[in-house]
Amino acid sequence: MNAAPLDAGAIARAARLLQQGKLVAFPTETVYGLGADADNVPAVRAIFAAKGRPVDHPLIVHLPNPTSAAAWAGELAPAARLLADRFWPGPLTLVVPRAARAHDALTGSQASVGLRCPAHPWARALLQALCLQTQDPYRAIAAPSANRFGHISPTRAEHVHADLGQKPDGAVDLILDGGSCEVGIESTIVDLSAGAPRLLRPGAVTQAQIEQVLGCEVAAAALDDISAPRAPGRLQRHYAPRRPLELIEEADLAGRVRQLGAEQVAVLAPAPQLPAVTRWWTAAADAPSYAHRLYDVLHQMDASGAQRLLVQRPPAQAQWAAVRDRLERAAAAFTGRFDDAD
Repeated sequence: MNAAPLDAGAIARAARLLQQGKLVAFPTETVYGLGADADNVPAVRAIFAAKGRPVDHPLIVHLPNPTSAAAWAGELAPAARLLADRFWPGPLTLVVPRAARAHDALTGSQASVGLRCPAHPWARALLQALCLQTQDPYRAIAAPSANRFGHISPTRAEHVHADLGQKPDGAVDLILDGGSCEVGIESTIVDLSAGAPRLLRPGAVTQAQIEQVLGCEVAAAALDDISAPRAPGRLQRHYAPRRPLELIEEADLAGRVRQLGAEQVAVLAPAPQLPAVTRWWTAAADAPSYAHRLYDVLHQMDASGAQRLLVQRPPAQAQWAAVRDRLERAAAAFTGRFDDAD
């Protein structure tokens, strides 16, 4: 993992701030998180206020190590233990029955809680520092992505500064800069709270990998499935830039650029670049590399001065499911709102 060298002083300060009920933005391997001491109810509620996040939208509890799950989960089914053993630390969130310690502010008053053990060295160091300072080996950090609700997720510290900001002028008490996030999109979420395992959000840990470990098929829960627990990233519209984003088929891209005007658009697509388009980002050819760069590129495109963001639709293969999911939700915020006379 190509993280910045650990800053022990900054991490110790961040842990002290968390103890005091403050908010700290910190890097994980997926995206930057907006963290609070998971046991501190007022601090957890402050996350929702800072983000403008609906209070019934549950948070993910970040654990210092896999064994800490026992303090936050009512029980871990064999399937949950198998997945934790295989993918933790890493970009996988498990939704499991909650223990009493997982209070309503964390869970959106649901009977389940989302748990993850991050792999990023800064996140792990911060969790370890919090545990040492509180003398509680099971202390955890509640953290959604460190951005305004519904906006593009941050994968660099500068994204957090631009969206939430640091106090006294911003919403965050301290922003730790641990470099660029390796994975670049949010964790895979698997529901193991009742019955058969269900995929709630695709991510770097793929559906096929989960099925291989569990030895069974894992269905993806539909957005309108009211039996599925509420979980981060399940809203139809999410991850949205300020400028309208359109997903375009390869055959239609050149025509859409001509229609809107090359000087008005920013484009993310595989090479070769279309003539006259100056705001062009070349898409990676493989899904992990594309995911790693996705949010950073969307931030750049959004700040480029273009009036429309055009993204060539990624391949339909299974390994691209998480990338397609993020782009489809980002584009859904603008579906039906385009005026071709602009």
